Amino acid sequence: MEHQKKVEELLSSLGVTANYTGFFYISAAIMLCMEHPEQLTMITKQLYPEVARQYKTNWRAVERNIRTAGCVIWRENHPLLEKLARRPLAKKPCNAQLLAILSSGLRAMEPEETAPR
Repeated sequence: MEHQKKVEELLSSLGVTANYTGFFYISAAIMLCMEHPEQLTMITKQLYPEVARQYKTNWRAVERNIRTAGCVIWRENHPLLEKLARRPLAKKPCNAQLLAILSSGLRAMEPEETAPR
């Protein structure tokens, strides 16, 4: 649940709030990508359908709402997105790129929890 809170805080700081349906879809997609980064290679075949199952909708609605969330992020806080990407972005990233930036950015912000004791 700790990860979920960090994802939601990041999305809010990027301008995507819970009044967007895409907020929930992108949040779930980021969580899945953080747990299983290989999902980023098959977003249409694996990731969108998995999120769609969680929310009882279809993968097209998931894709469209994540795209809308990406447009909001690009419009509202594109400097923070570039900071997370660790490079300048000439144009709005596609959904797969956006999910990769957000999930890797969140992973990079995590403290090293797996250090041996």
